Amino acid sequence: MTFRVLVYTRTTDYRHDSIPDAVAAVRGLGQAHGFEVDATEDPGAFESPLDAYAVVVFLSTSGEVLTPRGRIRLEARLRDGCGFAGVHAAACTEYDWPYYGAMLGARFARHPAYQPGKAVVEDRGHPATRHLPAVWEFTDEWYDFRASPRGSVRVLAAADESSYEGGGMGGDHPLVWCHEHGGGRVFYTALGHASEAYADPDFRAHLLGGIRWAARAE
Repeated sequence: MTFRVLVYTRTTDYRHDSIPDAVAAVRGLGQAHGFEVDATEDPGAFESPLDAYAVVVFLSTSGEVLTPRGRIRLEARLRDGCGFAGVHAAACTEYDWPYYGAMLGARFARHPAYQPGKAVVEDRGHPATRHLPAVWEFTDEWYDFRASPRGSVRVLAAADESSYEGGGMGGDHPLVWCHEHGGGRVFYTALGHASEAYADPDFRAHLLGGIRWAARAE
């Protein structure tokens, strides 16, 4: 199934050094798996029709990244069935827009130091996690959220806070989830801080599965 993806990487707050490698990884996945990728940091891209896109990816965006008109356009396109995939700092984005928070599922609160840890894969029936072991050893920032989204989303993987230092959510710490929102599918992964993630075969497959699921190609 051929489809088109818009990758958005604008930042008005913290900017991840990994963004160029992340964009290159998504482009590579598209080339290998038959979907087209456009990448931009221009908020004006959201002030034009988004009908060409099956999925919009916010890839380590931060701060307020859309204009008022862009918000209206994006919300309308998502309600019309477009998918959304949020990666890592997508949860640090558009704090002043209530629709975005409800759509994504949770908002970033803090993170401990970048370090190795373990993610417990709770649901291997999803394209983003079906290739993963029951316990996925990874190195990342292990985001905490203002509140757990469990109960309103399908949790795919959660952090094992006993496996690293500084976790702040306790025994219920979702990291990866998905849900249907409005007319579209929404996927989010908190992982993906460093460039090394985007060279990791398991993480690349994780991203691919999330994007394809959001596009209804899985």
